[in-house]
Amino acid sequence: MIEVEVHSSLRAFLREQGQSSWPHHLTMARLVARALRLGRPALIQTGSTDIQYRLSYLVPALIWPGPVILVAPVSIQQWLLRVEIPRLQQWIGTDKPIYRGDSFPDEQFCGLLITSPESWLLDRLSGKSWFPLGIPTLIDGADDLEEWTREQLQACIMPGDWDELMLAYPQQADWIRDVRVRLTKAVFQHPSNPYDCCLLEAKEQDILQQLLTTLDSQQPANLSQSKTTVNPYRYLTKSWKHFWQCWQSSSQLMWAAIARSQGYFSLYCRPVEVATALKPIWSMQPVVLIGSALDLERSASVYRQQVGLGDLTCLKFSPNRHTEQIQLYLPDGLPMPNTSRFQNALLSQVRYLLALSTNIQSPVVILVGDLHLKVQLGTLLAAELGSRVQVEKSNLDNNDILITGWEFWRSHQGKFQAPQLLIIATLPIPSLENPLVAGQVAYYKQQHLDWFRLYLLPVALRELQRAIAPVRESQGIVALLDNRVNHRSYGSQVLSVLSPFARINYLDPSWFKFDVRC
Repeated sequence: MIEVEVHSSLRAFLREQGQSSWPHHLTMARLVARALRLGRPALIQTGSTDIQYRLSYLVPALIWPGPVILVAPVSIQQWLLRVEIPRLQQWIGTDKPIYRGDSFPDEQFCGLLITSPESWLLDRLSGKSWFPLGIPTLIDGADDLEEWTREQLQACIMPGDWDELMLAYPQQADWIRDVRVRLTKAVFQHPSNPYDCCLLEAKEQDILQQLLTTLDSQQPANLSQSKTTVNPYRYLTKSWKHFWQCWQSSSQLMWAAIARSQGYFSLYCRPVEVATALKPIWSMQPVVLIGSALDLERSASVYRQQVGLGDLTCLKFSPNRHTEQIQLYLPDGLPMPNTSRFQNALLSQVRYLLALSTNIQSPVVILVGDLHLKVQLGTLLAAELGSRVQVEKSNLDNNDILITGWEFWRSHQGKFQAPQLLIIATLPIPSLENPLVAGQVAYYKQQHLDWFRLYLLPVALRELQRAIAPVRESQGIVALLDNRVNHRSYGSQVLSVLSPFARINYLDPSWFKFDVRC
């Protein structure tokens, strides 16, 4: 069986290469091989962002005699093609073709096709037939599957799209211009917020509906003399047609991104939930989804509900207690984040931690989700510590202090040296002050669903687990300054995703004098 061959080849390869920092290679490789042989779907949580775990699905993909599709972000593709695949092919002795592209090469192709999430999802959601049905498919980076899907289903109207609409309907150009003016006035009446966006209320949607109704009753200028009855939407620009189609679908979130200083806005429409769109595609091929932290539970029930997955084999690995344990500094008695005293208490704790960490030979990272607080903390610390303080900058020296939001850290953490001290101001629970988050929560309330347990908390736990992964490499210190962990019922779940850890109630300067681990 392929499981035996994969196990033997990978074990010999790992022995030849030396000790791996990820201990679950053989177990994961056997499961992937079994999924390929039986055509049975599987979901794997690696519990780590270590790039080495990818050996565990590459070996069975290269040994499997039939074609395999690997869906992975471009950054991962580059590493696989440049480093991992060549050395594995040489070791295994296979000449299996490797092809990177946005469609299947031909019907006879029996190699490994590597493609992007955008191309694969566009094909499956739009029925473009770029990839044959029934081909075993591995999806790496499944933590971001929901967001990938929303981006594919999202429609956008940029300022220039209004000009194209007026060119397509010159007889209605003045009226379209008036619609844009009225919509601009309505959108700019919304109070400003740090997220520079607002949900479209009923009055704004009515203005757009009037535009739709009027265009429905008019023929485009170049067809005004034609005797053929046509659907005018057929001649809309691609952006407008896509926007109308999305808007008319059920459970859509509509908002405007506002550039107040420039005086213009952009319209967006995307589904509130993606399970309905994704559910039909899982039966089109055997699929193995691989992510670092998809769900708190091994069965991944919440994650599967969010992406429309049915029953499948689930496997979850935990970080290695001997090599990936963090030291968790979690002081009690701090003010809650929603109180006026929190900022001063946070600043005091940060000063205390920075004063003890002067001997650290890697940047200190301070994660602050609140936009106002991030700016204020950066300003105050820069006034005290000067150019050491960097707010969301990618070029850092070893003694720098990086103040960053969660999104920036998620997308850049792989470029930095593993921090020995990570300070987390508050849990990454999405803020209801964000109009898009508020729109998502409103949908859950309309459906009478537990919006905190099914939306806010899973997002926070997934973000937290991914954020601390680099600290596990250095077995460093995570300072979590959100007292809700100590006094809220979900605190135990937060501690579960931080495990394994050694909890500390005080800090000693000598703890910061360890060797740098990259």
